[in-house]
Amino acid sequence: MARQHARTLWYDRPKYVFMEFCVEDSTDVHVLIEDHRIVFSCKNADGVEFYNEIEFYAKVNCKDSQDKRSGRSITCFVRKWKEKVAWPRLTKEDIKPVWLSVDFDNWRDWEGDEEVELAQVDHYAELLEKVSTKRPPPAMDDLDALDYGCCVR
Repeated sequence: MARQHARTLWYDRPKYVFMEFCVEDSTDVHVLIEDHRIVFSCKNADGVEFYNEIEFYAKVNCKDSQDKRSGRSITCFVRKWKEKVAWPRLTKEDIKPVWLSVDFDNWRDWEGDEEVELAQVDHYAELLEKVSTKRPPPAMDDLDALDYGCCVR
């Protein structure tokens, strides 16, 4: 039987790139993560062989990368060499293979998150300043003059 490419999903985070090789009931799983590429191979329950080789967009830290196998897929956590640098694509080449897709369920546009957080902190500080401004307490001497109507027994 000829080898096939495993359907692969990926998404980007500030420190890691995550890849999921979608092969159910995999056996003979081999994952090799190097500084510039990943090589993945396995077989499924029907004996079909899968093989993927990906040249990364940028250098990774292979020593701080790992993979985890479940019954439905093999997930790889690949540590970026340069953290907080967004990857516009997973591959070195600007060509998207048909078996590679962005995992939109996990994708998050994290670039600029720090700016949003700083704006929220500034807004919170302004609110605190408004609340903590020392003013005299409201006068309560006119409470006796209120008409309580049906509430007084």
